[in-house]
Amino acid sequence: MKVNIKKLNENAVIPTYGTEYSAGADLYALTDSPVTVAPHTTVMLSTGISVEIPVGYCGLIFARSGLASKRGLAPANKVGVIDADYRGEVKVALHNHTDLPQTVENGERVAQLAIVPFLKAEFTLADELSDTVRGDGGFGSTGKK
Repeated sequence: MKVNIKKLNENAVIPTYGTEYSAGADLYALTDSPVTVAPHTTVMLSTGISVEIPVGYCGLIFARSGLASKRGLAPANKVGVIDADYRGEVKVALHNHTDLPQTVENGERVAQLAIVPFLKAEFTLADELSDTVRGDGGFGSTGKK
């Protein structure tokens, strides 16, 4: 699948895949200087790119596992969603979950982008829903193991 990318800044880095079978393409920070993310705060990082997501797909922005597990940096909204009709700059709201300041350098990989198909639901009002074994059991209702 081809996805059009526009560089909004000549220094922006086009997303890249770490391996042949990577599901997410790495997104790179575009900063004028290193950015320090204070403990338990969020910064909005530029990538300097915009994308043209095909109709019927969305772009999902996920944490990079190493950055999250080793440095405590992950998207503040857990998963960012880029709709097919959005043409603005892709930004990453990066949150520091640790008690120590963390510094992000220009050109550092800060998140990953997966292009994912989705189904558009038509929500229909109903008086009753079908029964299931689980029923209305919510959080924790299926046990611990």
